[in-house]
Formats: sequence, structure tokens, C-alpha cells
Amino acid sequence: MNPSRRKALKAGGSLGLFSALVAMGLVKPGDAWAEAWSKGVFDAKGVPEALAALGASAPTMVGDIVITAPDIAENGAVVPVGAVSKLPGTTQIAYLIEKNPNTVTAVFDIPAGTLPEVQTRVKMGQTSNVMVLVKADGKYFAAQKEIKVTVGGCGG
Repeated sequence: MNPSRRKALKAGGSLGLFSALVAMGLVKPGDAWAEAWSKGVFDAKGVPEALAALGASAPTMVGDIVITAPDIAENGAVVPVGAVSKLPGTTQIAYLIEKNPNTVTAVFDIPAGTLPEVQTRVKMGQTSNVMVLVKADGKYFAAQKEIKVTVGGCGG
């Protein structure tokens, strides 16, 4: 089978599956594409502007958000970070990196009945505080951790 035919079959199969799900009413056509985000959220410069863009003017700092990340990251290009919210009714988890050019790094919507835990990798240009912002029961809560970024793993 030639490569272009294989690609066409894969694309057709995906399209067919999507069409079938729409026909059965399990998926709405708009659900397949990401929601249009307010450009201000990901263009925010600094934590206060990012919080305002997310609608969280003054989040409450709590211990019910557990951040898992290294204290020292030897490679700022791929820093593993994770967060678990122990707050009931969690509907959103966002990562904000204070000293990055664009403060908001990621925003995850948490569907009802889902474990509110998100792990990802972020890029950090320098040592910075990483804030995890959680929306739970319509209110905003936060926790933060400083991650030191070293050049070539030479120390903090």
C-alpha cells in the first residue's frame, strides 16, 4: 500500500467515525474543535494580568492543591509539573509561570466525575514561581512552588 493511500484511508476512517458519532448524537459538530479562548488569557504578561484574564482577581492560597515538580530543573525546556486538587467541585486547573514571557502556560477544564489531577511539561526560561490556579465551586484557589532552573545542571 503506498503512503499517500494509507494517509487517505486514515483520514477517511477518522472522518467516518466522527460523522457516525455526530449522527448518533454523541458528539456535536462544535465539540471536535477547541473552544475559542480569549486571546488575553495566553497573552497575559505577569501574574496579576493573568489572574484578571482568567477571572480570578484574588485567589485564596490553600494547602489542598498539591504541586509535584522538581526543586531544581536541569533543563528548562522540559520541566515536568503536576497538580492534584483535593478541593471538591474542581472544574479547572491552570498553570502560571511568573517569569515566563507569557504567564499562563496551560489551562485544563476538568469534567464532573473526573479526578482533578493534571501532569504536563512546561518550558521555563529562568528560576521562577509556578502557580497552580484551581477553580472549585465557582471560587479560585492557588498554590505555588519555586522551581530553580540551572544551565547545564550546574546548581541553584
